[in-house]
Amino acid sequence: MERQRSFSLKSTRFLAFSLTISSSLIFLTLFSIWVIKSTPSIHQETHFHLNQLALNLSPKPITLETLTGFSKNSSSKNVKDLFLIDALNKPENSTLFSPPPDEAYKADDLDDNSDSTTGQESAPAPSLEEVEVHSNERIEEKKIEAASTQKIELPNDEQITKKKIEAPSVEKIEVTSNEQIKKKKSGAASAKKIEVTRDKRIEEKRLRNCDITKGRWVYDESYPLYTNASCPLIDEGFDCMSNGRLDKDYMKWKWQPQDCDIPRFNATKMLDLIRGKRLIFVGDSLNRNQWESMLCMLMGAIRDPKKVYETHGRRITKEKGDYSFKFVDYKCTVEYYASHFLVHESKARVGKKRVQTLRIDSIDRGSSRWRGADILIFNTAHWWTHYKTKAGINYYQEGNLVHPQLDVSAAFRRALMTWASWVDKRINLKKTRVFFRNSAPSHFRGGQWNSGGHCREATQPLNATSSFIYPDKNGMVEEIIKQMKTPVTLLNITRLSDYRIDGHPSMYGTKPGSRYSANIQDCSHWCLPGVPDTWNELLYFHLLPKEEDNLL
Repeated sequence: MERQRSFSLKSTRFLAFSLTISSSLIFLTLFSIWVIKSTPSIHQETHFHLNQLALNLSPKPITLETLTGFSKNSSSKNVKDLFLIDALNKPENSTLFSPPPDEAYKADDLDDNSDSTTGQESAPAPSLEEVEVHSNERIEEKKIEAASTQKIELPNDEQITKKKIEAPSVEKIEVTSNEQIKKKKSGAASAKKIEVTRDKRIEEKRLRNCDITKGRWVYDESYPLYTNASCPLIDEGFDCMSNGRLDKDYMKWKWQPQDCDIPRFNATKMLDLIRGKRLIFVGDSLNRNQWESMLCMLMGAIRDPKKVYETHGRRITKEKGDYSFKFVDYKCTVEYYASHFLVHESKARVGKKRVQTLRIDSIDRGSSRWRGADILIFNTAHWWTHYKTKAGINYYQEGNLVHPQLDVSAAFRRALMTWASWVDKRINLKKTRVFFRNSAPSHFRGGQWNSGGHCREATQPLNATSSFIYPDKNGMVEEIIKQMKTPVTLLNITRLSDYRIDGHPSMYGTKPGSRYSANIQDCSHWCLPGVPDTWNELLYFHLLPKEEDNLL
């Protein structure tokens, strides 16, 4: 009996336990069905609330990119996480499973499968597939809404596009502004350059208007520009130092105009000015004096003297002759052609005799060699004296007529007119520049050159207060030059040379013991280095390129 009672008790306990387990399972099943039925698509609702929260919190408009990106990242396995996030975002007084307000459901049409007012079952609980389908439908709806939102935001994109269009405009304005700044800077630089050019041209005009014949000689230790040792081309008659002159001050005087400064001679620049050209001196022995000075001044720029050679192959002497030296590196020549009068020295029959005459109506026969020059420097005056011209008796000839007697001034004027006519007819203005150097003074004291005249005591220039008489021949030269159609530059060296009584060879024109008499002094020509160097500095000044005065 006790065994049956024990078995009965055990059976009762097992039955009670089974009923308890079954009841619990049934309750859990029913509770789960109720939860599923009463909660419409937790996945959808959570997705919606999260998006709604994002819409409410985000200051930026929701675009299609944002919505689709969120949907792609949200899957069914994340429903629980989203559900918990949604619950955390709800107010404190709401429960975990309380549905959102009816307005929200109505607005989003989310209550099709549930009865939110009764909380009772009105339809079978949706399966997971249906929940997923509804979730996908909601995603599509959200895509449509996002598209609408994007469509609504299009004007903003257009504004952005406009801003993008405006941005280059701003950049363009900025670039334009920079360009204007550059233009202003360029304009300032141009204005400064114009100002410098203007000042330069004003200075050049002042130099051209400056009377370089008025001034004084100043002592300058930087002179001379060469020495007899550096220039082997000085002939004996002008090489005063080699002939025994001891004082050296005559080489150190510089001409200083009173209203301006003339540039110091630059041998390299001068050679550049005459590169590939012919520089020709035509005239008497005083022009040969200047020609030798020019050779010596240019030699200072030549490193190898062997590259300067004499093309005529004869030694420079006092005798009449033609000379030409070539500077090989610069392909230029510096030439001298002797022509004491510039017109033709001839012979004619007077009565039964043939006498020397001067054809004042015919240019020198050697003129054909002058025509190819690029720079021509003429002079004549030194030989136009009664002694040289036999007092004008049966000497001057025009055509077949030999004048029994003609004043030297009249003959000089007619000879100059013949020269001027030849220049106007034969000289190519586009190629050749013409200069005329007027007369250089002599300084004989106590007689003429052949009657005991001398200048040996002079060792200093005369001061500017010394009396000066402008020669009549110079006035004639200036008058005729003004009548020519060819522009001729006058090298007026007479006044400044008149102060240099100390610059002549005097008794040092020959070597001691020379066959030339020591009683005959040379107070007409000039020692080298010396005064002719200044003549060439004036020539160099005129040859330097000048700016036009179009800004003045």
